[in-house]
Amino acid sequence: MPPTLASLVHHSALKLTVRAGEDRLDVPVRWAHVSELADPVPYMEGGELLLITALKLDAEDPEVMRRYVKRLVAAGVVGLGFAVGVNYDEIPKALVDAAEEEGLPLLEVPRRTPFIAISKAVSAAIAADQYRAVTAGFAAQRELTKQALTDGPEGLLASLAGQVDGWAALYDASGAVVATAPDWAGRRAARLTPDVERLRERPAPASSVVGGEDREDRVELHSLGTGRRPRAALAVGTAAALGTAERYAVHSAIALLTLTTERSRSLHAAEQRIGAAVLRMLLAGEPDHARTVAGELYGELLDAPFRLILAESASASAARAHADGHARVAATAPSGPAVAVPDINGDPLGGLAEVVESAAARAGESVLVVPDGERLVVLAVDGGAAVSACGEYAVSLEAARAAVREQPAGDEDELVVGLSAPAGPIAAAAAYKQAEQALSVARRRGRFLVEHEELAAGSVLPLLADDAVRAFADGLLRALHEHDATGRGDLVASLRAWLSRHGQWDAAAADLGVHRHTLRYRMRRVEEILGRSLDDPDVRMELWLALKATSAAGE
Repeated sequence: MPPTLASLVHHSALKLTVRAGEDRLDVPVRWAHVSELADPVPYMEGGELLLITALKLDAEDPEVMRRYVKRLVAAGVVGLGFAVGVNYDEIPKALVDAAEEEGLPLLEVPRRTPFIAISKAVSAAIAADQYRAVTAGFAAQRELTKQALTDGPEGLLASLAGQVDGWAALYDASGAVVATAPDWAGRRAARLTPDVERLRERPAPASSVVGGEDREDRVELHSLGTGRRPRAALAVGTAAALGTAERYAVHSAIALLTLTTERSRSLHAAEQRIGAAVLRMLLAGEPDHARTVAGELYGELLDAPFRLILAESASASAARAHADGHARVAATAPSGPAVAVPDINGDPLGGLAEVVESAAARAGESVLVVPDGERLVVLAVDGGAAVSACGEYAVSLEAARAAVREQPAGDEDELVVGLSAPAGPIAAAAAYKQAEQALSVARRRGRFLVEHEELAAGSVLPLLADDAVRAFADGLLRALHEHDATGRGDLVASLRAWLSRHGQWDAAAADLGVHRHTLRYRMRRVEEILGRSLDDPDVRMELWLALKATSAAGE
């Protein structure tokens, strides 16, 4: 521990005597400083033992001494050493009283003890304390390294918790607790997830302190990773602020966990390349080859029904919505998604990938995540944690956008996600197409997530709420609306009634309240105006969809 006034008083060679402030001798001494200035405060940093002979002080004036001592206390001076036998044979009572009144420890320094001896004693004690801290730090580093190599992150956390006399927790990229030591710290660590999420928004390395005087403990949070966006975090909880040795231990743990994180990233990149190859083979209709390449890494995923998820950032999706609509190569050609594994930190696709992978890891599931240019392709167990996490992530983004109404659609922080129906390896290409169709619908409807099963179970009408369909309907029916506007008949309503009754004249005429000959006349006028025959089933289909599209638009 650092030197204190008590340790200096007990130093046999110094022969110091306490004249005031005996109850405050346990305060640490940062340095010993000699100054005969009437006001040395501008040169103080706090924590000093000030040594004086009162060469320029009227030490017998009570008012002068009260002001002098008050200034020293306000500046953080922890003690005052007064040399007797130089200017005063003994410490003046005015100074003793002022020190007692302000609670400032006052030490009498005998003439035979030079100030330099006190300074050397303080310096030697500080150096010894630093040496002990460094030695303890190296020992802690060796122990932490040993535990990390033998027992992994769990062993490292247990060793760290013991060295700081507190607890430690490791968080994954999503802010979820991965491991704690001791076990009882799990609940405490889970309550800090919002603080960890805020920390992860800052570039690494980053740290923050949570809790303190009025909380159950003091917790330091440290980000882990060297990328722009941290991939993990470490929490260290203690009853008080960390000492030098404990600080060494924490820094060593951060370095070791960061190395582990970066190594994991390299392995993760390699796994993604294997995953991309597996996906290419599945989409090319080669499930047996895909299973061979997948091996133990993704084999379990191919043995059970899976879902295929396609995700795009909203900005990329908006640009795609204006494209010509051609199918992507990966959906139809054997080449599949690109093999390149870019750094996905800091973008919405990267956030989704981290959420899905973390959920799968906690549930012990296999998941295949392949970045594909502006898209992210995910193969996950049907009904598993990864699929649920994807849905929850989309819901949270939906709620965030609803809370901020002025946020424009297509903001770069938003996602558009399409989810296929359950499928197996043989139907992977069909599942990809389903996910792409669901993604297209999500893009058109302005939604974050659409499942393909929604499209099969729902109505076709929402699909008609599209600008291109609306323009087609308006163009096809414009001549009929213009005719009706002249008051010469209600051709649009008559056409709708006739089509809804499948061309049955009597039933349609009854719905309209007109004679069936009148209805026949109107249908002939429709054919004349449009230049199309209602006997053609394609014409009837197009007209019916046009009418439904205009109805969906409220016309």
